[in-house]
Amino acid sequence: MNSNTPTFTDLVSSLPASVPFVGPETLERKRGKSFDARIGANESAFGISPAAQKAMQQALQQNGCSWYGDPENFELRQELAKMHGVQNDEICVDAGIDSLLGLSVRMLVEPGAAVVTSLGAYPTFAYHVAGFGGKLITVPYLDNHEDPQALLAQASDCDARIIYFSNPDNPMGTSHPAQRVQQLIDDLPPGCVLALDEAYAEFAHHSLTPAIDTSNPQVIRYRTFSKAYGMAGMRIGYVIANRELISGFNKIRNHFAVNRLAQIGALASLRDNEFLPQVKQRVEAGRQRIYGMADELGLSYLQSSTNFVAVDLGDGDRTRWFLEALTDRGVFIRMPGVAPLSRYIRVGVGTASEHEQFESVFRQLLSESATTA
Repeated sequence: MNSNTPTFTDLVSSLPASVPFVGPETLERKRGKSFDARIGANESAFGISPAAQKAMQQALQQNGCSWYGDPENFELRQELAKMHGVQNDEICVDAGIDSLLGLSVRMLVEPGAAVVTSLGAYPTFAYHVAGFGGKLITVPYLDNHEDPQALLAQASDCDARIIYFSNPDNPMGTSHPAQRVQQLIDDLPPGCVLALDEAYAEFAHHSLTPAIDTSNPQVIRYRTFSKAYGMAGMRIGYVIANRELISGFNKIRNHFAVNRLAQIGALASLRDNEFLPQVKQRVEAGRQRIYGMADELGLSYLQSSTNFVAVDLGDGDRTRWFLEALTDRGVFIRMPGVAPLSRYIRVGVGTASEHEQFESVFRQLLSESATTA
């Protein structure tokens, strides 16, 4: 080894050289051309709020990129607090849920401490647990849903510091009613915090979302502008929690992580009362189109509370074949990575032209697979 080679910490040296996701840009570079339909990353197909676009354009004309963003995110937190009926100091804004999950693990998990999640759940959380030296313990899904009772039982057995639970769920799009989520909250073991990922809450019926109670110091609620608000590329999200938990985030977060344009766009999005209902309607129409296609083709699927639908292709090997073939033919799509969830392909709600492209290629591949079977 070269004597000038840097010495990593033992923890970093032990980690695999991997990332949670392979981006569509990586696949496009391998293909040598762009995708015709980009419906695999659960991004919004419908852009950002016109009010947000106008506000950001005005900011660009007024040195909006020359100034740092407000390190306190004050105006945005004020608007979010009013919307959710909480106090300013019960909200922390950062560069997306992924960043906030990393801060949560850093804040609560000592090296070797146990953390519980579902096998096949959102991989970025597991990535952070490994990166900070936590001990990840998983329980299987139950009927394509995360299993609150199994998560609680495992957390009690191993004295877990965090339970990670998403509702609505990624990667399956399924959900639990608010009463069941509230029961999970009520039954948390002492010293265990529930990381309740609600990235898709805007797409879900209100009956799936329990009331926000910031007096409870065992719950962190994660929200984002990446999905329904269409701002995934701006990297901005927030948590709602007890002020003592928020004070912990503020001790370790990068106070200039959120860029000024993201702050301006997010604030304008919240104040645009017409935009979000329109997006929700278009997403519901997109889901119905995917359901109709699957029904016509005789394929099972899961009722979704998100902006994607999990369609059953029978087994993981067949799903992987379809995934690769779709990629080769210009359609970017993803699948859950762990069996038995991996029998499903995730079809994102795209634009009309993206749906047409996907359906055309998908029907052709179904015909080809039937011929070679």
